[in-house]
Amino acid sequence: MELNLHRLWIFLKVVEHQGFSAAAHELYMSQPSVSNQVRRLEQSLKVTLVDRSGARTRPTAEGEVLAEYAKRVFLLADEAVAAVQQVSSLEHGRLLVGGSTTVGTYLLPALLARFRARYPGVQCDVFVGNNRAVAERLQGGDIGIAVVAGGPAATGPLLVEPVLRERLVLVARSGHPLAARGGPLAPRLLAGECFLMREPGSHTRAEQERVLDSWGLTESVTRSDVWGPEAVKQCVGAGLGVALISEHAVVDDVERSGTLTILPVSPEPSPRPVSLVRRRDRLLSPAERAFVELLRSPDGIRRALGDGVPELAEQPAAGGSAAEQPVGG
Repeated sequence: MELNLHRLWIFLKVVEHQGFSAAAHELYMSQPSVSNQVRRLEQSLKVTLVDRSGARTRPTAEGEVLAEYAKRVFLLADEAVAAVQQVSSLEHGRLLVGGSTTVGTYLLPALLARFRARYPGVQCDVFVGNNRAVAERLQGGDIGIAVVAGGPAATGPLLVEPVLRERLVLVARSGHPLAARGGPLAPRLLAGECFLMREPGSHTRAEQERVLDSWGLTESVTRSDVWGPEAVKQCVGAGLGVALISEHAVVDDVERSGTLTILPVSPEPSPRPVSLVRRRDRLLSPAERAFVELLRSPDGIRRALGDGVPELAEQPAAGGSAAEQPVGG
């Protein structure tokens, strides 16, 4: 059985564009030539790969399987080219890192700045989304590594490695009546407050719900959904409610501008991990490997984020490299 990579590439384009004409246009080939190459691939594999009966060309069951493997083949080919180009040094290259919304907004920029200071020739790109969106990009091969709060949903061939821990803190607008009571608040004093909640699909939202349940407030508070941590902070500052939010997201608002205040509550929310996530079957590029080493280094993280970050809870595993844990097989 012969698998011609040129024909495989043409077949993949036909599947992506759902038609021979659109694929031919992208490949600068004639439609008959594209059709002939796909047919010869079918002949070599002795199966029908595309259903030509409808208005749109769709892969058969066999074609769907082959298309998934084809994506992985060409993704690996791209990785191989990048690795060969960067193998001698990290003077050039590109690093694309995913980040969950809070981590990508408040922690990842400082980490990437530290990385760029060490490897100034490497171009850094960032994709920021909630955990669900980051997991989808990882599983699809669009990004190679990500740093997220908690971990992605337990689906797909992903590895999760905790590198930090952080807490959610309860914040209110400056001058909130509860701020004047002094000392940790009993959760019952929060009954009747409006809690501003992150959007569904956010790991922070799941943590917020967990904390409210542990405080016995599930039924005694109102909720409003707000998309994104910056919007949450603005709404809190405007007096629309209180919010459980990452300690790292409110450093400037509490310590510098004074627009928000932290309401201590007893018991405190338990810390949550900040994790490095990557595909189990993907080889890391030299730039990605160098960034992973930065994340595994307590000193590297401390220099990136600064010792002055309030209650930064760094919890690397013993030996500086946390054990990798499979997520979803």
